[in-house]
Amino acid sequence: MEMVSIGNQTITEFVLLGFYVRAELHLLLFIVFTVIYASIILGNMLIIVAVVSSQRLHTPMYFFLANLSFLEILYTSSVVPKMLEGFLQEAAISVAGCLLQFFIFGSLATAECFLLAVMAYDRYLAICYPLRYPLLMGPRWCLGLVVIAWLSGFLVDGLVVALMAQLRFCGPNHIDHFYCDFMPLMSLACSDPSVAQMTTFILSVVCLTVPFGLILTSYGRIVVAVLRVPAGASRRKAFSTCSSHLAVVSTYYGSLMVLYIAPSAVHSQLLSKVFALLYTVVTPLFNPVIYTLRNKEVQQALWRLLYVKQTETI
Repeated sequence: MEMVSIGNQTITEFVLLGFYVRAELHLLLFIVFTVIYASIILGNMLIIVAVVSSQRLHTPMYFFLANLSFLEILYTSSVVPKMLEGFLQEAAISVAGCLLQFFIFGSLATAECFLLAVMAYDRYLAICYPLRYPLLMGPRWCLGLVVIAWLSGFLVDGLVVALMAQLRFCGPNHIDHFYCDFMPLMSLACSDPSVAQMTTFILSVVCLTVPFGLILTSYGRIVVAVLRVPAGASRRKAFSTCSSHLAVVSTYYGSLMVLYIAPSAVHSQLLSKVFALLYTVVTPLFNPVIYTLRNKEVQQALWRLLYVKQTETI
């Protein structure tokens, strides 16, 4: 590869190595992950369509869920297509494109951390303060919380990428990952990455532990409130919903914490890629099912929309 200087950078592109598997498995993995990616897009699009089209779903909870679905479509799309390319050919990406991919994905992942905390707080208010809920979670407050979540993600990762852009990359240019993640990039830097690493560590601690703590606190208070309800179907349903939500949220936050707060705990790059798959592919796949698609109100909205379309065609 020709080596040319671009500012303080001396390589023109990186090559994403992806997964070390036998060549004959590449096509199979391409098909599997294509199906998963299509399922993520379809599931989240159905949620957005249902929320937008149904007046009954114009509530704070579904407004937050629609934002979560839109966010997951974007951040999965920032990673998975390049991963799929790596199964078919060499996945090359420019230095600027690599930083841009990390900025987009990192910003959206950080925004999701804050948005999940907002959603847990919303459920806490709805269950623990049902009479005051409409006043506490009004339209302006809902919009403000969502805007803060989105902007916080881009501001936090914008700072990290600004520090990364000051580093010099002079080779080798092979990234042992399926996307441009922070730690693999830092291992290729020729200049001292300590400032970027320390900044990222501090921001990761704040942006992961604080929202996750708020989620655990919210669900803890919800459980206490549910325990006061007489045993029955409603209590079982509440516990089932809370446990499934916490399982997905814990997987998402847990995998991010391991890779960004305690990366030394991951002793192999393969294990690092497995953890990365949990928050890039697995949780976006299950979130639509866990949060919404098994919800009767959403199912009814989709059936009504389908029925209207059928009658229009007839």
